Amino acid sequence: MDKPLLISIIETPLHPRLSPLYQRLGLEEQQLDSQRKAINALKKAQPAFIVAEFIYAYSTYYQATNISNLDVLLNSLVKYSPESRVIVLVKKGEEELAEKLRAIHPLLDFVTLTSPIPGRNDIEAPMEALLK
Repeated sequence: MDKPLLISIIETPLHPRLSPLYQRLGLEEQQLDSQRKAINALKKAQPAFIVAEFIYAYSTYYQATNISNLDVLLNSLVKYSPESRVIVLVKKGEEELAEKLRAIHPLLDFVTLTSPIPGRNDIEAPMEALLK
């Protein structure tokens, strides 16, 4: 029997490394370092879960059309993998900004991280609850 696939999109050093948790839960993890690579991966396989960081588009020209780094990926899910469950990692203090994304994509799950670099233990328990 194939293990459910989890895609980790690791774009910054703040992304927690939870591979041991994923293995313990019987998930196959695929680590990618960009949204573009994640979208290409969705064309080949439909993951059960996607874990990605929320990076707000503060002062870029994209802000008029995109709220964050996740907009294009989330729009691609509709076509390529609508059943995938997305877990968005939000830095403490940016929860309100992430709510703008939830208004567009209401089925997202959010886990709030503490800044600057969270320890594994403060994210592992809530992450495990979302993955079960």
